[in-house]
Amino acid sequence: MKEEILNLLSGDETLAESAMKKLIERGEIILPVLVELLDSPDPDHRWWALSTAAQIKEIDVDWLIAGLDDESVEVQQAAALGLTEHPCPRAVSALIKSLCTPNAMLTTLAVNALISAKSDAVPALLEFLSTPQARDSARVGAIRALAEIADTRAIPALMAALEENSALISHWAEAGLEKLGLDMIYMKLD
Repeated sequence: MKEEILNLLSGDETLAESAMKKLIERGEIILPVLVELLDSPDPDHRWWALSTAAQIKEIDVDWLIAGLDDESVEVQQAAALGLTEHPCPRAVSALIKSLCTPNAMLTTLAVNALISAKSDAVPALLEFLSTPQARDSARVGAIRALAEIADTRAIPALMAALEENSALISHWAEAGLEKLGLDMIYMKLD
């Protein structure tokens, strides 16, 4: 196991990926070692540790939630990706906060994780859309998540989004309403 950890942290991607696979096969027994690495000052070490831990079924989701606040955007991305595989209602507010990041990849991964949380994410997404910080790409992400979740509680927000001046927001609002079977209801006749 020690050799696998050294290879994981070696800086050699081929060695690290091979070590990651072997560590994942060990399952939850390796989690304490990976958790220690989450405190490393090296962001690459934290990324490899969190990326590996996120692929173990028994991971404590709180580690992934904490990863969303890491100073390294790459670690935040790994955490959001992990939360897509381990959806958790407790992660919703941290994921919504990640929608406001300037990093497009993190925003996309956070949206995917919110979609995985399904109906648990809807109330917080609706609340977010009513706040001043919900603008531009963050709004697109929130509307996309609501569209993909297809919960009837989102109908008013999706209808309102049709009136916005953003082609992407309108696209996702239309897609969400269509998924809910309401695609013909919102058509405007000139």
